[in-house]
Amino acid sequence: MVPEQVGYWVLHELPRLNQAILQDHAPPELLVTELHEHVLDHLPEVTQLTPAQAQQLVVHLGFVGASVARHYQEHTAGGTEHPERAFDPLTVDDRIPFRTYFATLAAHTGTGHYERDSYASLVRWNVGTIQVRLHDEVVAELPGVFDDGRIRSYTGTPGEERFFLLVKQGEAIELAVNCFLEPLTREHADLIGESARHRVREATLLLGAMRKLFIEFGSLPAEQTMDAEMFMDVFRQFAAHWVPGDIPPSGALDPEALKRDFLLGIAEPDYDQQARRLFPALLERERTEIDDLITAPTLPQRLLAEIGLDESALRLSDDGDLRRLVAHHPALVDWYRLLAMHARVSGAHLMLSKKFLFKPQRQRDAEGIGDQHLVSNRAGTTGMTESFLERITRARQNHALAPLRSVLIGENPALPGTEGVRSARGATAPVVLELTG
Repeated sequence: MVPEQVGYWVLHELPRLNQAILQDHAPPELLVTELHEHVLDHLPEVTQLTPAQAQQLVVHLGFVGASVARHYQEHTAGGTEHPERAFDPLTVDDRIPFRTYFATLAAHTGTGHYERDSYASLVRWNVGTIQVRLHDEVVAELPGVFDDGRIRSYTGTPGEERFFLLVKQGEAIELAVNCFLEPLTREHADLIGESARHRVREATLLLGAMRKLFIEFGSLPAEQTMDAEMFMDVFRQFAAHWVPGDIPPSGALDPEALKRDFLLGIAEPDYDQQARRLFPALLERERTEIDDLITAPTLPQRLLAEIGLDESALRLSDDGDLRRLVAHHPALVDWYRLLAMHARVSGAHLMLSKKFLFKPQRQRDAEGIGDQHLVSNRAGTTGMTESFLERITRARQNHALAPLRSVLIGENPALPGTEGVRSARGATAPVVLELTG
């Protein structure tokens, strides 16, 4: 079987089987039988594949592994304690254990991909290439590994496809933001000149568009997004462990979001350790780039050093001192707006988390329904609770330039970035997202 045939099976047959098993119309053992007959007994030798073909097959077999893991653990007593046993019946060509084949395949991509499905394969590689246009100019492109215009999913429902698309659109905008900001980390970079101010203003505009994207998704009716019940009971439950202690796919593994936090700084103790805990599930290049940012001064720290201040001195300044400082260094206004919009994006993300996860679960708890046995809906798939997300949102609000709030709020035009975002062929807006593959 060539990779294209595997792709057809994952696009069409796997969602059908998952739906049948979830609705108790078929036993979970049927999935294993069908996999052997139509997929596993016909997979190519990994060395016969190009790295690009290996990436595509990682996406496909990631959906396969997630499906097998979920159904086994939901239908087997003690399955969650020994998730690895789900894969005991799965062999490639009757000789290679499934997880061994997957790990070899992941290594063959040359990306340092995790030995199970991950954010990179589930979202970035799965969804087609997304271009970000700002003022009609392409400022970032986030590639996928398919050019068929399809989005693979667990059950083939439009809600899953919309959610995958939303997450990749968000990462594409974040990539554009970071492309504007990362050059400012270079040694001797000027952070208060007109070129830097332009970069900061464009990054702020992009973040505002991302915030609006999230808010609009959260305001749409369920039939145009994904209802909370589907999100909690179907979609999230495919993020089960493959082995004890592994890291399931999660939006917390979005590398561009992590990079932005370390570029702009976040006043949360041990946040760097939280990020490093996720490193095994990131790609090799992402681990290197994030680690470099963790150990480097943040952009606000560099900015304050350039004007001869530090965070402590800024916090001790009175309003008069702050007004004189802003008058002498007007670039501070642009930087403040960037950090404020960064925090507002965090607030919009928190809103989505509350709407689709935390509030419905609290309602279930109040009604005595309880939680899911497999993947808890009381926290994200990497263990982030509602209180933790609230805390890091406050930490982003308490940014390095927060002391300027008292002299800037009410004295300057509204924060930029509310102009909006549109998908291609929509209404006019400065930020356009286009799915090109």
